Amino acid sequence: MDSVRAVATVLVKELLDALRDRRTLVTVLLSSVLLGPLVLVAVSSLVAALEVTAERREVYVAGADRSPTLINFFERQTYTVKAAPPDYEAALRSARLADPVVVVPADVEAALMRGEGPVIEVVSDSSNQRSQSSARRIERLLEGFSRERSTISLALRGVSNELLAPIHIETRDLANPQSRATQFTGMLPFFVMMAVLYGALNAALDTTAGERERGSLEPLLMNPAERWALVVGKWGAVSGISMLIAVLSSLSFMPAQWLLRSDTLAALFRYGPREASLFLVVLLPFAAALSAVLMAAAIRCRTFKEAQASAAVVVLVVSLLPLVTVLNPGAEAPWQLWIPALAQNALMTRVLKGEAMDPAAVLIPLGVCTALTIVGVWYVARTLRSAALR
Repeated sequence: MDSVRAVATVLVKELLDALRDRRTLVTVLLSSVLLGPLVLVAVSSLVAALEVTAERREVYVAGADRSPTLINFFERQTYTVKAAPPDYEAALRSARLADPVVVVPADVEAALMRGEGPVIEVVSDSSNQRSQSSARRIERLLEGFSRERSTISLALRGVSNELLAPIHIETRDLANPQSRATQFTGMLPFFVMMAVLYGALNAALDTTAGERERGSLEPLLMNPAERWALVVGKWGAVSGISMLIAVLSSLSFMPAQWLLRSDTLAALFRYGPREASLFLVVLLPFAAALSAVLMAAAIRCRTFKEAQASAAVVVLVVSLLPLVTVLNPGAEAPWQLWIPALAQNALMTRVLKGEAMDPAAVLIPLGVCTALTIVGVWYVARTLRSAALR
């Protein structure tokens, strides 16, 4: 009973100390409450910009006077033809021009009359994302012009244009709307995990190395309470703050949907109470494990700065592990569920895609996080029991 009372006393003390810390409060507010809306607004702004570019139905042409036939086709497709600036290549490289440029050769009309295939260039810059995203649209437009010319040529010779298309191709997309939305929102799990990580970081370092530096840890250890009770109380406070950030971050995406600027993304992105609950099922054990690991990384450090350097390894690992899915975009491998951070990223991506999660997919990361929590708390208690404070 005394140990339980000690755990509760230390827990309340550490929570009050953490809430008085302005850095922790700023981290909670910025990383958890504002993160979801800011990320979604940024993504939706990008998608909306691409949609606006596609809806403008404009095409920049260099040498438009060389091919009235091509210009007539563009106008019949309700496109507005604009003259490309003389320095269009430099403008594309510097991103001053957001659309690709169609370059018409000088002898294009004569080549078309002779039945030859003139080369019409579509100039873009792959490092200019706005122009690159429109390049395929302009290419499809030119392909339509090419098909029209072929059809006219065959009709004049009395040949059916069906000979050019002996088969008809139809595409069928198996992805549901939520899966298509993850093409743009797939980075959300990473930002949520980073919010949980940095939310626990300051509290974990302050309650270990910070108290050692201030000299407040030694009086605490002079109490007759068991070391494990003191450590559990400290870990409970750190994990409580980290879990609070996880809850706020997961819930922030629901009102953030009202800020979406892209109608397409708003129609595809579905995030409600079910998705938020599943996010918490994945994140809460992860927050508990991170708190224990960060405390274990900082417990032997004598200053806060030294602890920051020690915890940087944990931050680096947690930041880099989700990149495995980017570098290896194939199917999710079973071993990924055994790797913390990587497993949470994969499971939250499943949630965003609307896929069902089997019990094993949840229990494996839960077991790994539980083991990390127990080992981390045990290591901190063992260190405080055996180390001599100076």
